[in-house]
Amino acid sequence: MRGAGAQGAAIGDLESEYLVDMVAHHQEAIVAAGELARSDRPEMRALGASIVATQTAQARQMREWLREWYPDHPVTSYRPMMRDLSGLSGDDLDRAFLQDMIGHHMVAVMMSQQLLRHGVEHAQVAALARDVRDGQRAEILLMRSWLASWFSS
Repeated sequence: MRGAGAQGAAIGDLESEYLVDMVAHHQEAIVAAGELARSDRPEMRALGASIVATQTAQARQMREWLREWYPDHPVTSYRPMMRDLSGLSGDDLDRAFLQDMIGHHMVAVMMSQQLLRHGVEHAQVAALARDVRDGQRAEILLMRSWLASWFSS
């Protein structure tokens, strides 16, 4: 899906910014989801393991693309969206994770949708953005249902 001229450069800039930002976004989610290994709920431990596995693989792929296609793209600063979960346990851990990760996932869905709307330089990035959007939408629905049933939220 290569663009031409200035439009192609603009699409490449959007794509590289998406990749840089999404790697940082995923890293935050990986750290938070890793905390769920301490959850009392098997569903939460399984969700955490799934997020760590999926987003670790996606972040690795995005880093490879950045090295290959955009080696000179500057790294931007990332403002964390989630609280530190390391001191929480039991229901406090699960509730805080669900509350924070729903919003965190919503941002990733919006970032991916925005990229897809504006176009990409590489079809592989479009496929990844669709996977992020669709996978995280499904996880949002699951997390909302758990938040409501376990915590009446």
